[in-house]
Amino acid sequence: MSKNSKQTSKSVSSLASKILKNPSSSAIQKELAGSALSQSKSSKQTGSDLESKASHVLQSDKYSETTKTLAASVLSQSNKER
Repeated sequence: MSKNSKQTSKSVSSLASKILKNPSSSAIQKELAGSALSQSKSSKQTGSDLESKASHVLQSDKYSETTKTLAASVLSQSNKER
């Protein structure tokens, strides 16, 4: 399996932290934020289920730029062989 060594940037980590602390954040925002934070200082990769959700977020017009930023970060840390 190919290894992806990308990590979440400091700015996206900060955004993810704010999302998780905000009670009005959506479930998808919290899921993406949690994944992004878990990859901030590790070589963990995005799982295929979340990879699929992040891809859907990026292709949809109904999500905010904040949600798309998290989705893009999470997707960039996915397994390149999938």
